[in-house]
Amino acid sequence: MPEPPDRSVRWQPPFPVDAALTLSALRRGRHDPTHRLEPDGALWRTALTASGPVTYCIRQHRPDDLRVDAWGPGADRLADSVRRELGEQDRPDLFHPEHPVLRAAVRRLPGLRVPRTGRLFEALVPAVLEQRVVGVDAFASFARLVRRYGAPPPGPAPEGMRVPPSPETWRTVPSWEWRSAGVDLHRSATIVEAARHAARLEAAADDPARAYAVMAHLPGVGVWTAAQVGHRALGDADALPLGDYHLATMTGVALLGRPLADDEVEPYYERFRPHRYRVVRLLELSPGAAPRHGPRAPRAGPFH
Repeated sequence: MPEPPDRSVRWQPPFPVDAALTLSALRRGRHDPTHRLEPDGALWRTALTASGPVTYCIRQHRPDDLRVDAWGPGADRLADSVRRELGEQDRPDLFHPEHPVLRAAVRRLPGLRVPRTGRLFEALVPAVLEQRVVGVDAFASFARLVRRYGAPPPGPAPEGMRVPPSPETWRTVPSWEWRSAGVDLHRSATIVEAARHAARLEAAADDPARAYAVMAHLPGVGVWTAAQVGHRALGDADALPLGDYHLATMTGVALLGRPLADDEVEPYYERFRPHRYRVVRLLELSPGAAPRHGPRAPRAGPFH
């Protein structure tokens, strides 16, 4: 007999929401043990909330009708915040692009929203792992470490899922485990130091300016990494990931017909405030709009 959820929420927003597409920004690769999209359309996720671990499942049959079931000590907290996570506070209706590529993307993706999980440390760890390496290697590092150090999820989570490790657990990962997962000393030290300040990060979840200030004082966390946290945990539709390997080429080719130089990216994006990240996301989800080529980051290793 199916295990009943500890908390359920039905949300019928007055605007379209595509939960799977919106929360795909949270997924770290195809084998992310905290994120699973099932063939029947059910989206399963795990999280470590301030109240404890939670497993939650989002189902929707229409863009304006969603059901969220949650299990575990964090079920109430997740249920109370899941509307924000799904972009309730986002305002894509205020974005009126003139460029035909962006107009077409907006029409094609009416349910896309910028999520706001409110879980900053959860978003920071994989963002640090993605610094200066190719995505596939960062995803492999994240999956390996979460499978090894994460906790079993509460409730009827699909097989193989795990709850992300706590800040205290990240601080205890031995140096050889970081190396075996392909994580260099700089990135592992950044995560360990951030774990020491996790409480300050989480306390700033409702104040984006304060959250960015806290991140700015963390060694190894720059503009790019902070932006990766901002558009996932803070709902920041303006979080421009300056320094991204692909941003100049992707943007320039799609919108200008030529790659942008690195020093042209920030000035060009000024016209899109306060929707700069929204533009990036729309381009990422527009197949064929631009080739995603740029300087390749070094490969990580070893993976044993």
